[in-house]
Amino acid sequence: MWIVGYNPATMLGLQMPTKHSLPKITMGDIGSMMTLSIAFAATHTLGVIALTAGSPAFGQIVKAAEPVFAAVVNTFIYSKTISASKWLVLPVIVGGVAISTLKPNATGGYSVDYDMTALVAGGICNVAAAFKGSENAKALEKPGLKERLGGVGNTFALTIMIGFVVSLPAMVALEGGKWSEFIALVSKSAEFRYNVIASGIAFYLYNELATMTLSQTGAVTASVANTAKRAIVLVGMAIALGKPLRFEEKVGATVAICAVLVYSLLKDKPKAKAAKKEAALEKEALGVAPTPEAKKVM
Repeated sequence: MWIVGYNPATMLGLQMPTKHSLPKITMGDIGSMMTLSIAFAATHTLGVIALTAGSPAFGQIVKAAEPVFAAVVNTFIYSKTISASKWLVLPVIVGGVAISTLKPNATGGYSVDYDMTALVAGGICNVAAAFKGSENAKALEKPGLKERLGGVGNTFALTIMIGFVVSLPAMVALEGGKWSEFIALVSKSAEFRYNVIASGIAFYLYNELATMTLSQTGAVTASVANTAKRAIVLVGMAIALGKPLRFEEKVGATVAICAVLVYSLLKDKPKAKAAKKEAALEKEALGVAPTPEAKKVM
């Protein structure tokens, strides 16, 4: 994209391709993006561990709690809270996704295989995802850095490159002994090579579009969308493959998607100063003389 000078990924969001020139960043800028990049790397590394260490259903349930973690981190770390009504909707979204992952056993009941590794990895993954979203929002809003980065596409490109570098030690520590097996598989299996390349391209495009979404919304809303996608993907795959949904998938997807719709219609409580200013402007429009305190706000 830097070679052609345009970013075609925006077309997937039904927008015209945007100019995509090289970023003009400094070493200080790379340092300021380190928290974001580490959180990005941790989110995806631990997410894979959470889904593969134990039952995939259990991993999905743990990861579905991401919006709750995002709301807590944004409230207490970044002082960006959401309204009480949105807080009440979050458990419904998480519950809907959790229901959609359940499968009845031979006796007709439901059980989920508990796994401590998946629980810990999924919990830390959710915390990292919360910081990733908030740090991403900061990078896209920070004066100076925003201009030097030159857009959302460059922000994500640099994030994933720095994240790759910081992930190398973890890769060597966890799977360095299997490097020769990986090279042999890459050289012998065309299907494996295709899967690696295709999944890498899909991963990049998905996360760049997610970053674009974040730039237009907020960290908690982006986490809500990321969780809801699990239910939406169920429905989409069923339509594309002609595979009927199980009862649990129908109920869970319906609950999650409806709850996300409700969440999107709710508004955050305005900050006190902004609310006072808005009230003063309304009174002025009605011809009511503003009070001295209202004049200070205006």
